[in-house]
Amino acid sequence: MARLRRGDVLMVECRRDRIDAIRTSPDFVLVSEVEISTVRKRKMVPALIIVGAVVAVAAAGLLPITASAIVGAVAMVLAGCIRLGEAYEAVEWSVIVLLAGVLTLGVAMEKTGAARLIAGGMVSTVGEWGPVALVAAFFLLTAALTQAMSNNATAALLTPIAIVTAGAMGIEVRPLLMAVAFGASAAFMTPVSYQTNVLVHSAGKYRFADFMRVGTPLTIICWILATLLIPVFWPF
Repeated sequence: MARLRRGDVLMVECRRDRIDAIRTSPDFVLVSEVEISTVRKRKMVPALIIVGAVVAVAAAGLLPITASAIVGAVAMVLAGCIRLGEAYEAVEWSVIVLLAGVLTLGVAMEKTGAARLIAGGMVSTVGEWGPVALVAAFFLLTAALTQAMSNNATAALLTPIAIVTAGAMGIEVRPLLMAVAFGASAAFMTPVSYQTNVLVHSAGKYRFADFMRVGTPLTIICWILATLLIPVFWPF
């Protein structure tokens, strides 16, 4: 029989229902936390029904996805699929603060005219190269701005500029608008460019460089394809 001494470390195997008793016992000090995932199998069906209802309501256009998701989260708590404390702990508060800062940055760029100044300079410089060059410029500019601003704000900012530019050059406006639309969706290069990027950045413990490493070549590929194909599907 081995005699225990002060400072000895034990690896103990026990039943799951005894872990809380060991954790609260004064005779033991846990040197590492034991992660236990609680699975409520009886709540699987209600949870699947709620998730399906959230997606169906949003897809049918009855409610915006934000509103339907909030209603679904409340339904999850009321149905007992998740406890209120668990829901509170699952909120990534750093994500909330980060999104608030990004939205403020986007508003500041709009109010100060910085984004409009950048867009105007790009258009006046590239316009003499022809309409295809303008498509490439608008896509690249929109994709660059949407990395710091929301895609909605970027599209709303550059759409009037695209319309005025097309009228001044006497070309069809749809190619430039499609360049803005596709460019606003190319939010790949930063974790703050879109809400889902922020969520996976926190959950997956990714770094800023990870988004640049994957998002930069993906954005370049989309830029080249958009420059080549937009004039084909929406001629000038």
